[in-house]
Amino acid sequence: NQAGRSRMAAAFNKSFASGEISAPVILSRDHHDVSGTDSPYRETSNITDGSMWCADMAIQNVIGDALRGATYVSIHNGGGVGWGEVMNGGFGMVLDGSDEAGGAAVSMLHWDVSNGVCRRAWAGHPLAQHAISHTQ
Repeated sequence: NQAGRSRMAAAFNKSFASGEISAPVILSRDHHDVSGTDSPYRETSNITDGSMWCADMAIQNVIGDALRGATYVSIHNGGGVGWGEVMNGGFGMVLDGSDEAGGAAVSMLHWDVSNGVCRRAWAGHPLAQHAISHTQ
């Protein structure tokens, strides 16, 4: 969930800033997440409004991640269900102990999760509607 991910990132960032850990931490995700994959046969199969056939969520996700401070983003195809069957969006973020990295992590991780939950809520998925109503 977005609150847990943000707390985890803040804790890593603070641990490096305080010297508790000796090197920056890199958070990364290649795909298999609520927002990072368009796969009508697996991750987005529960989007029943017809948009599960569009490869837009992974693209929107990496653009949002980049604008919110990801160190790098990636778009790639394949990933378990076969080439041509899925679009994946990934990210990497260096947590170097700075206030900038801490703020970017919170902003990006909230977006990274909420984008996919919103997509499913707009499609009428009741669990996503419940989750997003408790997030706002």
